[in-house]
Amino acid sequence: MMVFKLTYIFLLSALCAVFFNVNAQKSLTTKSKKAIAFYEEAKGFYVNNQFRDAILSLDDAIAKDDRFIEAYIFKADICEIIKKYELQEEALKKTLEIDSMYFIPTYYNMGILMYNTGRYNEVEPWMKRFTNNMGTRRTKLNPQSWIDKAAFAQKAIDHPNPYNPVNLGPSINSEYDEYWPSISADGENIVFTVLVPNDILKFSQGDLPKNPMNFQEDFYQSYLKQEGWSARTAITSINTDSNEGAQALSADGHWMFFASCNRPDSKGSCDIYFSRRTIEGWSKPINIGIPVNSPYGETQPSFSADGKTLYFISNRPGGIGKNDIWKSEIISFLSNGCPVFSKPENLGEAINSPLSESSPFIHHDNQTLYFSSKGWLGFGEMDLFVSRRDSNGNWTEAVNLGYPINSNRDEIGLVINAEGNKGYFSSDGLSDTKNGKDIYEFELPENVKPQKTTYVKGTVYDKETQRPLGAHLRIFRIEDGQDISVSESTSFSGEFLFCLPIGSSYGLKVNKEGYLFYSDHFNVSESATIENPKKLKVYLSKIKKDEVVVLNNVFFDHDSYALKMTSYHELDDVILFLNSNPAITIEFGGHTDNVGDANYNMELSQKRAKAVYDYIISKNIPKDRVSFMGYGMNQPLMSNDTEEGKAKNRRTEIKVL
Repeated sequence: MMVFKLTYIFLLSALCAVFFNVNAQKSLTTKSKKAIAFYEEAKGFYVNNQFRDAILSLDDAIAKDDRFIEAYIFKADICEIIKKYELQEEALKKTLEIDSMYFIPTYYNMGILMYNTGRYNEVEPWMKRFTNNMGTRRTKLNPQSWIDKAAFAQKAIDHPNPYNPVNLGPSINSEYDEYWPSISADGENIVFTVLVPNDILKFSQGDLPKNPMNFQEDFYQSYLKQEGWSARTAITSINTDSNEGAQALSADGHWMFFASCNRPDSKGSCDIYFSRRTIEGWSKPINIGIPVNSPYGETQPSFSADGKTLYFISNRPGGIGKNDIWKSEIISFLSNGCPVFSKPENLGEAINSPLSESSPFIHHDNQTLYFSSKGWLGFGEMDLFVSRRDSNGNWTEAVNLGYPINSNRDEIGLVINAEGNKGYFSSDGLSDTKNGKDIYEFELPENVKPQKTTYVKGTVYDKETQRPLGAHLRIFRIEDGQDISVSESTSFSGEFLFCLPIGSSYGLKVNKEGYLFYSDHFNVSESATIENPKKLKVYLSKIKKDEVVVLNNVFFDHDSYALKMTSYHELDDVILFLNSNPAITIEFGGHTDNVGDANYNMELSQKRAKAVYDYIISKNIPKDRVSFMGYGMNQPLMSNDTEEGKAKNRRTEIKVL
């Protein structure tokens, strides 16, 4: 959010304050009363963030005395704030020309100017001159860090990665700053933050300092059409006269977490809020409360595709740097649907540096984290990095994404699509940037790609009325029952979407109170692509006599009635269902295809149904609540003329008695 821009301005303000304090102890280098009057006028404009007016006053002072060295130094500092580097260079050179030893940090500022303008080979000579002229005097400035950054940047430019950032165009970007994109897993919905001027007339007249007096942050969204991105529209149900920024969408695009500052219900300076998509649009935001929000500042959330974990930035005590990346898990829900989170956990020293991190993004594979940092070796104020979670759950050392996606400006807010081949980020350092920050898309190189994922998309219906239903979805890995994702279908459309890493088999369980559950399974092979995702229509039946549901995640070996261990996850859910509905009695029915002898198939189906029955009663379910029956090949769901039909007919069912 804007906090990083403001921090940068305040840092430079502090440098100016040092200069003023030094010179307050001795008389100014001019005797011209008119020059001094213009200089004092400039200080007044500066304090009120009227930087353009301050420069004009300093130019007037210099016109009265062209050897007024303090005016040149002051002008150079302001030009750095508003990134008028050509004017800054003129002022710094004039300072050194008049008296090269008057203000020794001028050499340091020249080195930073070389860095900011991409002249990396010229950074070290200026920093060395600063160090030599300082001699044994102490300084809090760190010239070596800029030398190291310049060497890194030059090496990266000499060996560029195959990036080709493409501006998303006028439907997304404008003359304002656009940043922090969020994109749904299907790639069809993008939400982003726009830094909007409070006074459009003043903005059109020239540069305005990017501070809360002049700008606020609002949300906009766009949808991907056949012809490209639709014209952006403001999310009026969330936007206020205050700042809303750094939003994160859930994988299905139905939940949004975002940061907002100084609201009446804030716990600290900035808090994280929650909103969900409704038939009328986005719901009224809810402060997610403690323990995520604190008396300090929490911003820039990222929500994992498994529907469980929130990553965010905080400056709370107990961290490693000034602003660290933390995470927290959903443990329950409030009656209004807002999630409740666990005590936050710091991501540790592999991710967090002694300085500041920002804009974390956890990819849909739930293993790869992208983020910005000013503490790790890089190009500019904020560079983009990637880290991966190993098999022990630890994060690997952060890797800079390289040039040209990283430049000598700020790069923040990187997100990667579910397929893992395209990235979206914001930059003000690329040649085709309109004004300020724009959002770009690029093809991701192999060495920084996440694990490949795809998604499953569908709709939940009431089987009898065909009405869309809001339901709870649980997705788990068949081999070990580990939960991969939890999700919900919307109550107004019944739609759902969840992401899956490629290369495993998964089970799906859909639950809604008052209905029989639905189960399914599917294999996501290595050859799966996100362009052809699996699409489902799920029909839930209300709990009533003679209703039947297929247990699609109960498995037997070929020609065997021994339950596979992978069936236990499904049967444990049956036990939960029975315990939640104590008035229900059920029958387990076994069914086969038509391959082989009818009597043999009848016996096999009976034994399979009994195997399920035996497992259930072994878990303390009373015998009078369950029974079993084998139906052989007498009740096919589909024709046995195809392998698909035979597979559907080999099944275990529950029937409500």
